[in-house]
Amino acid sequence: MKLDIIGDVHGCFEELRALTTKLGYSWDSGYPVHPEERKLAFVGDLTDRGPFSLGVVNVVCTLIEKKLGYYVPGNHCNKLYRYFLGRKVQITHGLETTVEELKHLKKKDREIIKNRFMKLYDTSPLYQVLDDGKLIIAHAGIKEEYIGKHSDKVKTFVLYGDITGETNPDGSPVRKDWAKSYSGNAVIVYGHTPVKEVRKVNHTYNIDTGAVFGGKLSALSYPEWTVQSVPSSMPFVAEKFRTFE
Repeated sequence: MKLDIIGDVHGCFEELRALTTKLGYSWDSGYPVHPEERKLAFVGDLTDRGPFSLGVVNVVCTLIEKKLGYYVPGNHCNKLYRYFLGRKVQITHGLETTVEELKHLKKKDREIIKNRFMKLYDTSPLYQVLDDGKLIIAHAGIKEEYIGKHSDKVKTFVLYGDITGETNPDGSPVRKDWAKSYSGNAVIVYGHTPVKEVRKVNHTYNIDTGAVFGGKLSALSYPEWTVQSVPSSMPFVAEKFRTFE
């Protein structure tokens, strides 16, 4: 199994195209295909905040439909799904950019992308257990004792991280650094919390390098464990990046 696992894209379509091209993928078919049959994997949060969320959705849907990739949902994916269901969600924290893109589509095209995304979400696992359990991809990570389980508690952890229920001064949830105490053998690759550089702790890699906040879009190649990145075209927002002691 050979994968290139990509961090939170958040609508940064041009960066996705540049990164996959750097990794050796061809876009001649309109979506990235590798000549050596490597596959792409996505840690979730395809949409929101960036300029081309719908383009990212279409590409990832195509890859999954053609069995050329893997995907797990993130918290922003979950919110967009609930929006499409007609649930009462706040159109804030980036969802407003995706909704604005949808408004500019014809009704027929809006229905097509809505149905594609909902099918993607409905048919994707909460987290991916790959290569005989050696590799796990989960949006915000997963505790060792949660692997193989699918309760509401596990879902909350996978989508939002190890949240305490408290909030930071900027309104964001306080998250514990679960990776520091992870001692499992499976390598867990995740995103959700923007860091300036890919962060390896124990058998975990955080690959969300804040593309939508002016950082980089990064990919971790498996089983090589090499990292490739491309710079973001978005404005740099320093306070969005987390630092660890």
